[in-house]
Amino acid sequence: MPLLTINKLSLAYGHHPLLQQVNFQIDKGERVCLVGKNGTGKSTLFRVISGQAEPDEGELWHDKSLRIAYLEQEVPTDSEQTIFEVVASGLGELGQHLTDYHNAVHHVGQAEVPLDTLNQLQHRIEVQNGWNLNQKVDTVLSKLALAADQRLIDCSGGRRRRVLLARALVSEPDLLLLDEPTNHMDIASITWLEEYLLNYKGALIFITHDRSFLRQLATRIIELDRGVLSSFPGDFDHYLKKKDEMLEAEARANAKFDKKLSEHEAWIRQGIKARRTRNEGKVRRLQEMRRQCNERISRAGKVNFNLNSGDLSGKLVVDLRHIHFQYGENIIINDLSTRIMRGDRIGIIGPNGSGKSTLLKIILNELKPQAGEVVMGTKLTVAYFDQHRGDLDPEKTVRNNISEGSDHVLVKGHSRHVVSYLRDFLFPPERIDSPVKVLSGGERNRLLLAKIFLQPANLMVLDEPTNDLDVDTLELLEELLSDYDGTLLLVSHDRTFLDNIVTSTIAFEGGGEVHEYVGGYEDWLHQRKIYPQQVRGQNQTEVNTQTEKKAQQAIKKKLSYKEQRELDGLPELIERLEMEQQALEQQISQAEFYQQDKEKITHTLNRHEQVNKELHHAFERWEYLDNFS
Repeated sequence: MPLLTINKLSLAYGHHPLLQQVNFQIDKGERVCLVGKNGTGKSTLFRVISGQAEPDEGELWHDKSLRIAYLEQEVPTDSEQTIFEVVASGLGELGQHLTDYHNAVHHVGQAEVPLDTLNQLQHRIEVQNGWNLNQKVDTVLSKLALAADQRLIDCSGGRRRRVLLARALVSEPDLLLLDEPTNHMDIASITWLEEYLLNYKGALIFITHDRSFLRQLATRIIELDRGVLSSFPGDFDHYLKKKDEMLEAEARANAKFDKKLSEHEAWIRQGIKARRTRNEGKVRRLQEMRRQCNERISRAGKVNFNLNSGDLSGKLVVDLRHIHFQYGENIIINDLSTRIMRGDRIGIIGPNGSGKSTLLKIILNELKPQAGEVVMGTKLTVAYFDQHRGDLDPEKTVRNNISEGSDHVLVKGHSRHVVSYLRDFLFPPERIDSPVKVLSGGERNRLLLAKIFLQPANLMVLDEPTNDLDVDTLELLEELLSDYDGTLLLVSHDRTFLDNIVTSTIAFEGGGEVHEYVGGYEDWLHQRKIYPQQVRGQNQTEVNTQTEKKAQQAIKKKLSYKEQRELDGLPELIERLEMEQQALEQQISQAEFYQQDKEKITHTLNRHEQVNKELHHAFERWEYLDNFS
């Protein structure tokens, strides 16, 4: 017998249908993932199931005793309650007893909390076998890195979402609804949540953009597309295969329909001769076909990203030398040395609060390290995606956040109307004059991407860009970043996104230890499992070796006046050589280059080779002389 059944359910906002004659049921033990583009109505369906919204028509049945818990996508409002109080409230009356006991323990012996009160609370909890649930509350708080006595009003938006997730989990409902549960969670918390839900005895329906999370959990995929709900038993890869087949069949059917409609339209316009021979039945069929064509809802569009990498930066982008940074007694980065070169694609991973955003700010010269040196390369233009969306003014409209009141924006040197540009990011004309504060999380992320992609940038810094984006948009963003020829720094907890994009990974591993690994997330995981000690110590050993070598060389030799002058002039020399190298490469790449005189061709090619050698030598001299500076 199913836990919940939906029969011919419909819901529309104004003239926009979100759910059309939807049928669905879920059984105990199922883990169902609800997929669909942003704005198709997934969260609305959750609100209907949880009883927070009423359908226009149709039936929703479940047993009156069915317990449903719902994690909403939006963060909770301010509350003076502590995190423990909010989480324990998911347990009803017993949760209140646990909260009272938790607060009483902190004030035991004081006048307002006599020992008799504490004993009474202990007795009530024992009668309801509540100590196991108290342990469960403590475990969930620990795994989600939540401080029990912190007030909700003092928490960030991401932490508040984790509080609500904890409340939903400890209540152990028969049906659990999770809307983007992995948003603002680090990888360790996500993997713990996966294990927890794999052992969960009730039924689960979840919405997520995290494809690794989806693949790990889902036993069935349901897709909401243009108001219609389709079910795909099996895993995510099976769904992708079947969906491609459905879209191909739909495209063939639409092409056949459109051809027939075109033939009827041509017939009706033939004039007097046609009027003598036509029959009313054929005219009625044409009118019906026109009606069907108008009612056919087109599949939602795809975001059209377009990155402008601008001019090439220098070969060296950033050189971090023995960086140390701490907040009070908390060491964030301890003796980190690494060099970021042009074209590198680096992922940055670690627990929440470990220092990933701090490292980005040090690289961008927004923070100064307490020790060490940051050497920036030449000709850098930076685009920065802030996870807190600080570059968006919530009071301004979508249009004004992009164009500051102008009707046009400059895209790769060409003027485009702002309405046309925003349509590429799935903002309809009627949406662009809405204030940013009313946008959903996914819409705000798309708007911030639209804003930073207007900037020519050869260094792209993305801090958690994947939150709230649907899977189709994520895959398009992946494709775009794969073709990007600038340098990329990416902070993300999306394991699939990291694996598909980055070529090396900087990992925060606690206690200020920050190490760099070849490859993406799975490569990092593999190296830590097979060579845990060697891998963790490898980079630090190299750094220590370099430090010792530098110290020994410094003892042996000090730069002469001439060598110091040479070192001071090397950055300018390298920049000049790089500019000449770029100009020569542009000449050689032209189609008419090899139509010139042979002597001129040979001269240009030889000069290109010579510049490459001089540039290589200049880098070597810079690295060598810098050891003694």
